[in-house]
Amino acid sequence: MFSNEEYLAQLLTEAGIVSDDDVARARQALSGRETLIERLLTDGTLTQEAVADVLAANSGIPHVNLDAVTFNPGITEAVPEDVARRYHVIPVEDDGFMLTLAVSDPLNFEVLDSLPHVLGRELNLVCATHKSIQQSLKQFYGIEETSPGGDLGIVSETDDQGGDDAPIIKLVFNLLADAFRVRASDIHIEPLETSVRIRYRMDGKLVEVANHPKKLLPAIIARLKVMSSTMSIAEKRLPQDGRIQLKMGGDKEIDLRVSSVPSNHGESIVMRILDKSALVLGLPQLGFFSDDQEIFERMITLPDGIILVTGPTGSGKTTTLYACLNVINKPDKKIITVEDPVEYELAGINQVMVKADIGMTFAAALRAMLRQAPNIVMIGEIRDAETANIAINASLTGHLVFSTLHTNDAPGSVARLADIGVKRFLIASAVRAVIAQRLVRKLCPICKAPAELTLKELRALNLDAGRMQDATIFGPVGCEKCRGNGHKGRMGIFEVFEIDDEVRHMINAELTTVQLRKRARELGMRSLREDGIRKVLAGLTSAQEVIHATMSDFD
Repeated sequence: MFSNEEYLAQLLTEAGIVSDDDVARARQALSGRETLIERLLTDGTLTQEAVADVLAANSGIPHVNLDAVTFNPGITEAVPEDVARRYHVIPVEDDGFMLTLAVSDPLNFEVLDSLPHVLGRELNLVCATHKSIQQSLKQFYGIEETSPGGDLGIVSETDDQGGDDAPIIKLVFNLLADAFRVRASDIHIEPLETSVRIRYRMDGKLVEVANHPKKLLPAIIARLKVMSSTMSIAEKRLPQDGRIQLKMGGDKEIDLRVSSVPSNHGESIVMRILDKSALVLGLPQLGFFSDDQEIFERMITLPDGIILVTGPTGSGKTTTLYACLNVINKPDKKIITVEDPVEYELAGINQVMVKADIGMTFAAALRAMLRQAPNIVMIGEIRDAETANIAINASLTGHLVFSTLHTNDAPGSVARLADIGVKRFLIASAVRAVIAQRLVRKLCPICKAPAELTLKELRALNLDAGRMQDATIFGPVGCEKCRGNGHKGRMGIFEVFEIDDEVRHMINAELTTVQLRKRARELGMRSLREDGIRKVLAGLTSAQEVIHATMSDFD
């Protein structure tokens, strides 16, 4: 079997050699260990020469007819029998400097990259049919064909059976499995000028984990697009989105949201790992202390109104909203969400995905949702006046609405809603609470150690000797469990802005964000930095993490 049968079938279809119907019929006729390409060859739809032509054209190496080649005596001494058999190659020419090898699967990059090291030679590759290489192996080495239909792939050192263990498939699977094992949130596959860089985002930080030869890029991209099912292998000029579902660690289900973008060195892919275990987190696990948790729990059980979660991209807003929905998801409640895209699939909740290209915008989906008589509505993000006003009207007619907004702090959400066209008296009437949040890395519980704060850190956190007297500050150290970086996992720091009657009067009076913030602080609202300081003093995170996450917080 070829190293990437699905990709090869796509290439053959694009070249007009086989049709989609031919491929579909071949799939239905598969039996035993027979592969898709074997079936197409067996039923006469495809020829070995056509396969070699397409492989040669797409790998940039010439197609050679071995029957027309005159082999020099002793040519087989350049390639030992076990290497020729294992890699399914035949030496064609050896001028003392460059060894020309014929291969039948030039898409098997892992094997082709190994050959120069195995043979210790500079290689020039040409493409030949599997059948002609098999005949040459029999003629020069006495190696018989391994199966009646012909094993159409190259067998590598790690792939004695072909099939799902093909090198590129194994490389991609190991890439995903390693990311899951180290609890990465994103996988970045980035083409550079001469290589492919692989980076994981772990606890919010990008870490380079591998660097592969540039020639592997097409096969890696093709494999991921095949796995995502909705992405086109043929389309390389436009961005695409897809989704991959896998099982890791037994029965643990993992979703990956896949995004591809063409760049100057090839297609770049980013995969967001969506771990459903995050949905069962309670509010304390998200990072809420008991006092803020009490306010938040009271807000999310109200019968109507709007609850907003604000913060920049990547600050955990969606996870917080999903955790809230998980808390209030009861059989007597009808919950509908409209998202772009749907990140997690929640049992018992109706989820609608935005599809702007067919007119299913946030506003259009929201209008339709309200005709479904929901109790609770979640809007992935309020982006424009139309969506905001529909959400406001929904909250004023007896619905509890959750949504997100991009603002730096909680009081700033009032000005943001006003800027996009919502009247202030509607904001005052509908909004019940705004929660601003950021993510900070948690200290590794195994290796964290007491630490002294520098004068600069004390000033940044506005800590005095009195607050420090009975507190033990901890800092990162690094151990095997946390991969040496001193942190493991992330938690939220929060700013909970409750809209009471006095704040409503201030909103109606069109007070500025600075005035709203000042009054909210007088009423007991803690800033993001103050909530972070509490978590530093509790030994949960480090001072540097809080300072970095709250650079814009000057209170």
